Amino acid sequence: MQEGKRQKQVSALLLQELSDIFQRLGLSMIDGGLISLTAVKVTPDLLEARVYLSFFQVKDVPATMKKIEDKAWEIKRDLAARVKQQLRRIPTIDWFHDDTLEHADKMEELFRKIKAERPAGSDNPDGSDNPDGSANSNGSANSAGTNDNPDGKEGPQ
Repeated sequence: MQEGKRQKQVSALLLQELSDIFQRLGLSMIDGGLISLTAVKVTPDLLEARVYLSFFQVKDVPATMKKIEDKAWEIKRDLAARVKQQLRRIPTIDWFHDDTLEHADKMEELFRKIKAERPAGSDNPDGSDNPDGSANSNGSANSAGTNDNPDGKEGPQ
């Protein structure tokens, strides 16, 4: 389902304010690792916010998530003080680990392995024998431009 305009506005506001709060509280660097807020998704009733966190060089992600959840009350208090003029009710905040970067790294590694295992002569990914890699648009081997229509007319019938 598509987010409404107000949902997007509140998400952007919460992302900006939470980023500032994380920097002020020193939560952007924990145990030598970097923590960044990647996204905030707000429910249509604006009462729940899902905050997605990305971790870089953090050794123990569950322990770091626990530290953030332990400070959740302080984070929400600071957030409420900052956005009380823009929102009637402060949404409840749920924290989630955003692992899209790790997933992308795994996919890139798989692509590198596939490319390394491919024989040197098979440069065309579609398996065609054409050196330019193009396939015939109608799928037939007849590329001389002959007319296949029984009545001899060109175009759709």
